[in-house]
Amino acid sequence: MILGVSGPYGAGKTIVVSFLVERSFVALSLSDVLRDELKKRGEVETRERMISLGNELRESEGFDALAKRLIGFLKPDRNYVIDSIRHPAEVETLRRASDRFRLIWIDAEAETRLGRLSARGRSGDPRTSADLQRLEGREMSSEDPAGQQLLAVRAMADDIVRNDGSVEALYQAVQEILRRNAYFERPGWDDYFMSVARVVASRSNCVKRKVAAVVTIDRRIVSTGYNGTPRGVRNCNEGGCPRCNAFGPGGVDLAECVCSHGEENAITQAAYHGVSLRGATLYTTYCPCLLCTKMIINAGIAEVVYNADYPMGGISLALLREAGVKTRQTSLQ
Repeated sequence: MILGVSGPYGAGKTIVVSFLVERSFVALSLSDVLRDELKKRGEVETRERMISLGNELRESEGFDALAKRLIGFLKPDRNYVIDSIRHPAEVETLRRASDRFRLIWIDAEAETRLGRLSARGRSGDPRTSADLQRLEGREMSSEDPAGQQLLAVRAMADDIVRNDGSVEALYQAVQEILRRNAYFERPGWDDYFMSVARVVASRSNCVKRKVAAVVTIDRRIVSTGYNGTPRGVRNCNEGGCPRCNAFGPGGVDLAECVCSHGEENAITQAAYHGVSLRGATLYTTYCPCLLCTKMIINAGIAEVVYNADYPMGGISLALLREAGVKTRQTSLQ
C-alpha cells in the first residue's frame, strides 16, 4: 500500500504519518527531495526557500519533478506513506508508478488549525488568521502552473478525513482507510519459482547467456543450478570457455562448450548432496537443450516448466513428451 498524505497547515498530516510509521509504513516526503537538493547546493533550509526551490524544479524538470525523483526509492515489498504532495502532477505520477497509490486529504477548520500551529511554536508558522490566509493563499492555487496547487490536489483525493475532533477519532478514520485498501497480492507458484530461477541466473559466469534452473518437490526447492564452467575450472567470463568467449552462433559446436548448463548443474548438485529428484518439477529460464533433456528424463523429473525458447528446443520438448515428462511454458516477462 502506498498512501499519499496532503492537506493545509495544521490539519494533522504529521500525526497521520507518525501513526502509519508505527504500523510499519516507511515514511517518505517530497520535501526531503528539496532538503537534499538544498544540501547539495550548500543553501540554508527555510520555508520560503523550500517553496521557491520546489517551483524551480517543477519549472525546469516538469511539474512532477519531485515525485519522479522519489519513486526510485519505492520497493514492492513494503508499505509507504508519502507527504508534502502539493501539485496534481505529483499525484498523477505516483498513480502511474503504482496502482497501490491512494491519496488522503487531511483537513480541519482554519481556527482549529491556527490553534495547533500556535501550540507547536515552530519557526515560520503563521501566528494570526491573516498570516494563515496569506500563506495558504499562495499554496492553495497559483497562476504559475509550476507553483503549488493544493486545491487541485484536494480534488484528486481518494479519501478526505476531517480532523476537527480528537486524535482517537482521526486514528479511527485512518484505520478504516487501511482496512478498505489493504493491498495483498501473491504470485502464483509458477511465477514464484521462475522468479527465483531468474535470481539464480544472475550468479552465472557465462559470457553468452545467463540460464538457471530450480528443482522443486511438493512446492519446496530442493536444488538450484546456473550455467558456467565446472567447479574448480576458470570461470567462463575469465576466459575459461573458448567457445563462449568466441561468441559463436547459438546451437552450434555445443560439444566444444566447457560450460555446464543450468539444468545440468541443478541435477548434478542434487546428486552431489544425495537428493532424489524422482517426481520433481524443474523450472528453467530457457527450454532445455537435448543433453539436459536426457538428464531430466533419467533423473526421474516428472515436469518441466520453462520460460524462453531455446535453439533446437522442439527436439527436446518432443523427447520429454515421449518419455512422459509434462512440459509447459510460462508467460513470465
